[in-house]
Amino acid sequence: MKLKVTVDQVPYEVEVEVQKEAPVLGTLVIGGSAAATTPAPAAVSGSGPVTAPLAGTVLRHSVEVGASVKAGDVLLVLEAMKMETDVTSPRDGKLTAFLVEPGTAVAVGQALAEVE
Repeated sequence: MKLKVTVDQVPYEVEVEVQKEAPVLGTLVIGGSAAATTPAPAAVSGSGPVTAPLAGTVLRHSVEVGASVKAGDVLLVLEAMKMETDVTSPRDGKLTAFLVEPGTAVAVGQALAEVE
């Protein structure tokens, strides 16, 4: 989907990918206008690590290692550009390890946690 966005009276044309049936979690206010925000996917379901949906810094862990989690439960929170992003479990299971500690800078796709 192509959108026109104006920032400081400068128009930009951007292309965005829209996820079907993505829940709206809140609003983001930019220059007095509100835009819907949706969660970024943490990882593909199945086996494998939970990965970072964006580059940022690990702000905090939200659950303890060893806890049972359900798909969609928040595992940890990333901070990027003063905005917080919840990283959620892609599947039901047990959180077996965090692979990064709070304060760690992470890249897109970096492994953050293990859920079995």
